[in-house]
Amino acid sequence: MTSITPILQATQQAAAAVRRLSPARKTELLNRIADVLIQHKTTVLAENQHDLDRMPPSDPKYDRLKLTDARIDGLAASLRDVAVLPDPAGEVLIDRTIEQGLQLKKIAVPLGVVGVIYEARPNVTIDVASLCLRSGNACVLKGGKEADSSNRYLVGLIQSVLTEFDVPTAAVTLLPPDRAVVAELLTATRYVDIIIPRGSDALIQYVRQHSLVPTIETGAGVCHAYVEASADLDKAVAIVVNGRVSRPSVCNSLDCVLVDETIAARFLPMLVDDFRKWNVEVFADELSYAIFEQAGYAQLQHAQPNDFGREFLDYKCAVKVVSGIEEALSHIQMYSSRHSEAILSQRQPLIDQFLREVDAAAVYANASTRFTDGGVFGLGAEIGISTQKLHARGPFALEKLVTEKWIVIGDGQVRW
Repeated sequence: MTSITPILQATQQAAAAVRRLSPARKTELLNRIADVLIQHKTTVLAENQHDLDRMPPSDPKYDRLKLTDARIDGLAASLRDVAVLPDPAGEVLIDRTIEQGLQLKKIAVPLGVVGVIYEARPNVTIDVASLCLRSGNACVLKGGKEADSSNRYLVGLIQSVLTEFDVPTAAVTLLPPDRAVVAELLTATRYVDIIIPRGSDALIQYVRQHSLVPTIETGAGVCHAYVEASADLDKAVAIVVNGRVSRPSVCNSLDCVLVDETIAARFLPMLVDDFRKWNVEVFADELSYAIFEQAGYAQLQHAQPNDFGREFLDYKCAVKVVSGIEEALSHIQMYSSRHSEAILSQRQPLIDQFLREVDAAAVYANASTRFTDGGVFGLGAEIGISTQKLHARGPFALEKLVTEKWIVIGDGQVRW
């Protein structure tokens, strides 16, 4: 395989041109990409269909891969949202004069070259490019082979706009889809400043174990909802069903329902009609299995130990009856991926305890976990949801694509 070093060198050089763009020019550039994306929507959909034709619709990744008119419109809207967000690069974080007469400034500066490894999600191509360009970074994209036609066309559109704006096309670089390039990318410490894996747990763990470049994990989402004894059951049904079926292949979808034992016999049968409509397969513990069985629900399996802590990415979920909030908290602590967790309750002290004690990037009270999203949170877009604690946590978006630089201005001062 030919080395990708020349490609990475070109991207590093292009990063300087992106840094020189003014905030106003970046706004114009992103709005122009949005215009071009809409103008070429028909071809984008045709290229995406080439990718879809190679994947069976039953594959959990199919929905992630699929672009539609509405999703392309959403990507264009996201580009315009990012275009008007405050530019994080150049923000003065500290400005003071110290005892020796030196003027100190700490300013936010772009990371440089951002490498992102992702799978069957062509929307990530647009999201990452928009966030990196707005924050003054260049990016190296390593998409999966499943979305290669879509990614190549989308990057081609972006690069055509970069050319219009006299920015080197290498500022947004798409690597070949071959897995072999990943190993070289992960060791390219001279040219790449940060690696962000977005995809399956297997991908994330591989990057963690092999990367010499600093990484930020956008982790898998094993999300729970605890239906506490005082919950409004009608609202709880709506939240649980929405969390599981509205878009099951995304990381903020609901994987496990924990139900207080005092309401399980009332609440679980209330899920049957909606679960049956969506053909949701339930992996139930002993108590919940008996309740679902008595309610006549057929899509039922006895839960195995590995069904808890499992990201289903499909119309499937685990259900467990718990004795109260302490058991719920213990279960979440053991199985959570620290992405998004929810409590459904009307008891404020228990809500406060849950929000305080659950260790996750986003913790909800009486709402669906499906809201964990950079666009929904007002961040314009996201590269992913970070489940780690250093530098970025939660939706990893514009304001986290910078680092810091100290500026020291003197007038002949020396230190002995």
